[in-house]
Amino acid sequence: MRFVTDEKSKKQYKEFLEKHERCNFQQSLEWAEVKKPNWKPEVILAEDENGEIIGSLCVWIRKMPIFGNMMYAARGPVCDIHDIEVMKQLTDGAKELAKKYQAMVLRMEPDILSDDQNFRDIVTNLGYKIKDDAKDFKDEIQPRYVFRLDIKDKTEEEIMAGFHQKWRYNIRLAGRKGVTIKEGNKEDLKDFHRIMIETGARDGFIIRPLAYFEKMYDCLGPDHMKVLMAYYDGKPISGVIPIFYGNKTWYLYGASSNEHRNLMPNYLLQWEMIKMAIARKDDIYDFRGVSGVVDESHPQYGLYRFKKGFGATFTEFIGEVYFPFKPFTYKMYKISEKLFRTVRQWKMKLKNHS
Repeated sequence: MRFVTDEKSKKQYKEFLEKHERCNFQQSLEWAEVKKPNWKPEVILAEDENGEIIGSLCVWIRKMPIFGNMMYAARGPVCDIHDIEVMKQLTDGAKELAKKYQAMVLRMEPDILSDDQNFRDIVTNLGYKIKDDAKDFKDEIQPRYVFRLDIKDKTEEEIMAGFHQKWRYNIRLAGRKGVTIKEGNKEDLKDFHRIMIETGARDGFIIRPLAYFEKMYDCLGPDHMKVLMAYYDGKPISGVIPIFYGNKTWYLYGASSNEHRNLMPNYLLQWEMIKMAIARKDDIYDFRGVSGVVDESHPQYGLYRFKKGFGATFTEFIGEVYFPFKPFTYKMYKISEKLFRTVRQWKMKLKNHS
């Protein structure tokens, strides 16, 4: 086991990550740059007897007021998750970092299926705990429920054939009605962000500032991040931000104007992103999060229905896997975190109703 410490090991890590089937952009050094300076990244590498990388875990460290440092790994580890020796190396590295930073906990939200009993047994044996009762977006940092589309070795025709008939119709309708899609650049983020503010006001969620999206583009664009905008009569009416990394494409952000929604630009934008993923010969197109409450009365049901219509698979991940280095401190932190999120939601509801 070793850590990424210099340019040589950074290059080795990036190569390992991009080639690995479990690659995730949130484990990348580029994404870690986006999260600085609030989070400090450290990368743990597991090695075989020849010094070759066989596993990795990119951990972010952040100081939480009152409670001290928290370690967090979004969508890690990247390795053979059923190899206890590799998992032990990564865990030993995490323990070293916990000592160095006096951390209260390591939290991971891996993209590992909820019913993977082998992985559950391995991490439990290594001293981790599993919190897998989250149903809603507010319960965790990363969505526990996502839609994923298997596009490996498939053609555009094969993928489209798997869409719901109405979805295919809507994609063609947008084209017939004169909606056009253009790939933008950093400058187009201004239009995207303006429309996203409109979306947030309509759907009741908090919007990150424009500077955050511009920083994302500086760190990831244009190779790993694109800005796609839908236009009607020369005016931007909708937009999306896909992320491309390794063998996957993720639909990260979407924004749609209150105007011209009847032209179905969001369907066409999804299709354009899926086509890009197919052209890249990706294995997976990830629609990202939906609520785990599959109920037509749920406020997020429309999002669930929209993503499901593209023939994607409803996927339940294991949830939060955590190693409490200071169990009591972490328990107190969790209580305060839940309270903070609840208060923030109340404020949002009051703001939207006023």
